[in-house]
Amino acid sequence: MAIKASDVKVLREKTGAGMMDCKKALSETGGDMDKAVDYLREKGIAKAAKKADRIAAEGSTNVLTDGNRAVIYELNSETDFVAKNDQFKSLITLIGETILASDATTLEEALDVEKDGKAIKDIIVEATTKIGEKLTLRRAYIVTKQDDESFGAYVHMGGKISALTIIKNGSEDAAKDVAMHVAAINPRYLNQDQIDEEVISHERSVLRNEALNEGKPEHIVDKMVDGRLNKYLKEICLVNQPFVKNPDVTVEKFLKESGSSVVAFARLEVGEGIEKKSEDFASEVQSQMNG
Repeated sequence: MAIKASDVKVLREKTGAGMMDCKKALSETGGDMDKAVDYLREKGIAKAAKKADRIAAEGSTNVLTDGNRAVIYELNSETDFVAKNDQFKSLITLIGETILASDATTLEEALDVEKDGKAIKDIIVEATTKIGEKLTLRRAYIVTKQDDESFGAYVHMGGKISALTIIKNGSEDAAKDVAMHVAAINPRYLNQDQIDEEVISHERSVLRNEALNEGKPEHIVDKMVDGRLNKYLKEICLVNQPFVKNPDVTVEKFLKESGSSVVAFARLEVGEGIEKKSEDFASEVQSQMNG
């Protein structure tokens, strides 16, 4: 039977489930709205959807490699407690291994990858229902390397931070050492060539105004700004940073000693960029008392 768009809309509003799930539910139940609601509840889709507006800012990151392919990704939950349970840990491993064994190159493609006939996005919905918290695969970067390159993978604090590096003409040990550095120091760029000119111009302007406000004579300000700018650029670029395991040399120099160089890096930290909900219980209690 033909399913009316208006009925799909009503079912979505009732359950919060996705459009395609609502359409399928109506098709399976002959267009009966109440039965369609029950269908979605039984499948766990409606229950999971009700959690959709919650903030999932905890969770774990992970990085896996296999041959010339690697994936670095983040699975979010609502609480740190859930992120530590065995179900969650098994899920994040399953997701990474499934992505790595597929041809996916983007997060969108990864969500559609199937494991035993179920897409990753549906596996996450089912897990949301079982675990009782909103779960989200927020980020996944699939990376490939050349045969003369090595991956360095490092997971810090049980998944709070994960880092991945690609090193040319270097060992896996050296690549992992640089991944540890990336996790600890959090460089913003690989080298100065990657920095947008607007970023440099903005920083130069800020430093110039800072120097003028310090009362420095105008004729020496530009020279001061050049020095401070170069120092700042070195601080945010991986290759110029003092190597965390030997601060006497830069990351670039550490790698050059073995004839290798860093090609690329990625770093994920749980919850970065998510606006977390702050719970001010003292204010909440006070407002209830005043009420």
